[in-house]
Amino acid sequence: MRPGGVATRPSVSPPRPAGTRGRPIPSTSGTGAARVALASNPVDEDAAPASTSDLLRWSEALSAVARTALGFTENLYERERFQEVLKVAADMRTAAGHPLSPDVLVDEWMTSVGEGVSGYVTPKVAVGAVVGNDRGELLLVCRADSGVWLYPTGWADVGYSASEVAVKEVWEETGIDVEPVRLLAVLDGLRLGFTRIPLYSIVFHCRALGGTLKAHPLECLDVGWFAEDAMPSPLAGVDRWGEAAFAAIRGEDVDVVFDLPRPARAGESPAV
Repeated sequence: MRPGGVATRPSVSPPRPAGTRGRPIPSTSGTGAARVALASNPVDEDAAPASTSDLLRWSEALSAVARTALGFTENLYERERFQEVLKVAADMRTAAGHPLSPDVLVDEWMTSVGEGVSGYVTPKVAVGAVVGNDRGELLLVCRADSGVWLYPTGWADVGYSASEVAVKEVWEETGIDVEPVRLLAVLDGLRLGFTRIPLYSIVFHCRALGGTLKAHPLECLDVGWFAEDAMPSPLAGVDRWGEAAFAAIRGEDVDVVFDLPRPARAGESPAV
């Protein structure tokens, strides 16, 4: 439920970042380039100071860029530079509250470096299910790893479609058989602060078909059906998904919930 051959390095270049296709990528080396960068990205004195969540997001973004680059280059000079970027990202991660030392973080990140396309670092994917019954109640589990209540959710398994993972997770965690009705939400875990690793959560609205309510002995401390005015506590992120979940259970037409692009700051590309 949680997540042979010899890899060969493909003779392709890594994909260009969005918005650069067809245009040369300006050099960022040398003091002249640094002066241009500073001039085009003036400091916003009114901007709020960086938060812990900002440091976490920036650290994970830097480490992903560096690890992906390490997967595409054999140039020793470039590899040294990207490893230096990993060290900076590790310092930021530690400043954001990670219990491991920067050196240990760098070692862990280096072990995850792949080759070529297989080494392109992307967010992990989790699949969740908002399940309603005939009484308009929501199925929730109390997670054994945190003691926090949430709808059934788990890592996406290879060989299953996203909706199949939703059905499987609900059955394994609660003993309830369900059928997917519609996509309800696609959420960025890092941005919303409910995970400390890059993670996209795909959430389906599902209808209960039957089964016997039973908590998974290893993954769930408890399981139950809850009315909208009698939710358990602590409940993860309900202000983000709760309204849409119960609206879907009532049969209302609700839009898919997703994270809107952040406004671009001066001198930045969108969503940076």
